[in-house]
Amino acid sequence: MPSLPPLTSPNATGISYATLQQAWPQFEAQILALLARLTLSGKNLECDHVALRVNSIAAADALRHEFCQRGQIISDNHINGRSILIFELTTPLILGEFSIACVELPYPSDKAYPQEGWEHIELVLPSGAQDCDALSQALLHLCPALGPLFSSTSIPEEGIKLKMSSPKAAKERLANPTIAFKYQDICIKVHPHGIKTIIASEHQET
Repeated sequence: MPSLPPLTSPNATGISYATLQQAWPQFEAQILALLARLTLSGKNLECDHVALRVNSIAAADALRHEFCQRGQIISDNHINGRSILIFELTTPLILGEFSIACVELPYPSDKAYPQEGWEHIELVLPSGAQDCDALSQALLHLCPALGPLFSSTSIPEEGIKLKMSSPKAAKERLANPTIAFKYQDICIKVHPHGIKTIIASEHQET
């Protein structure tokens, strides 16, 4: 993670860009290990953004302020009743082979997360997939070893859980089905379109 100057004091929950910076190496190691287990390493996929999780509006407001010092908000949309901010950073984050330009900061919902901070990355698998079934086929073509995982929603001995969804913001006009692989407190998501393409779709005329 790039070296940054000292930041303002952390918010009441203790989360700040400084603490996120300190947590990045461990998050990176966990994500790289999960990528390897999923056979997603070295597939020349784009990592379009990394996402955070916070439990309070105060934490989200404080991080919004800090990320605005290091980039700009390129999207402020609502999904399932809460605000989702996307920041484009001046200096991308580096995670293994990936250069990640965007950060997703969702404002809290009714759900309380056991751990605040870095939570998942999202990979782009370019395809014309309009739904999760089509995306699953494209992903299995790329990574046949994932076959057993798709036969169930989880593999107990591996501890990896699979979830399919089609989240969509109010203004989006482009289908972007998502397949998520969760292991303990981290997650890797795969979808057919990058975040900037989705944001651009919000401005297309009907």
